Amino acid sequence: MILNLLRALWSYRYFLVTSIIADFRNRILRSRLGFLWIILAPLSQVLIYAFVLSNLMSQRLPGIDSSFSYAIYLMSGFQAWLLFSEIITRSITVFIDNGNVLKKISFPRTILPIVVISTSLITNLIFLALVIITFTLVGFPLGWNLLWLPVMMVINTAFAAGIGLVAGILNVFIRDIGQLTPILMQFLFWFTPIVYTINILPEAFQKIVMLNPMFWIIDGYHRVMVFNEAPLNGPLMVIFGLSLVILGLAFWLFRKASPEMVDAL
Repeated sequence: MILNLLRALWSYRYFLVTSIIADFRNRILRSRLGFLWIILAPLSQVLIYAFVLSNLMSQRLPGIDSSFSYAIYLMSGFQAWLLFSEIITRSITVFIDNGNVLKKISFPRTILPIVVISTSLITNLIFLALVIITFTLVGFPLGWNLLWLPVMMVINTAFAAGIGLVAGILNVFIRDIGQLTPILMQFLFWFTPIVYTINILPEAFQKIVMLNPMFWIIDGYHRVMVFNEAPLNGPLMVIFGLSLVILGLAFWLFRKASPEMVDAL
């Protein structure tokens, strides 16, 4: 199955590349500020949380030698969350949004989620450039453990793609999935230590939060970007294995649903 998928993608490689470029250009050309929105939208969230919580949280961030410690902690957490949430959010409607294309043009449908994942990675890399520039300007240079970041991005992308694909396929037939997902994403955001540190929670609740796979992914980003430490490989390998299982489930669902998908759109 994987070999057939790879052969199909190779046959349509030019279509895939032009689709990624077109998708990215559409995001820029639809607005006057264009490219800036890729930076301004996430940056505004960081600034809001930094303005509201900075005084409270800066006292609870030992090990960060900077007067901008909370902003640094926030930006590294958002670096992970933005990639995860964008892949999930766009994957849910990827087949519905491209319903007319699917009905009129014959091509491997797996190209659509790959386009979404690729453009999400590109925008995330642009935000990463902003983060690195900001860290440098505030006198907080990144260490050698930043070399772990590509590994963290692969795990984060695989986990988000698996969940997003399953939800996107189900959403074609059960539209409530699209309504329910933003609500669940809000719960997951606050259930993950992005704007707070886990040590402010009661000990019993910390153990519950650690059952959330996103906790370990965000923790890995914090370690490599903020504390210049290697990520904890054990939990991340488990999450990567879980991601592969979910991706396998997504491809199985896709094969089962594919013949009826166009009729349901």
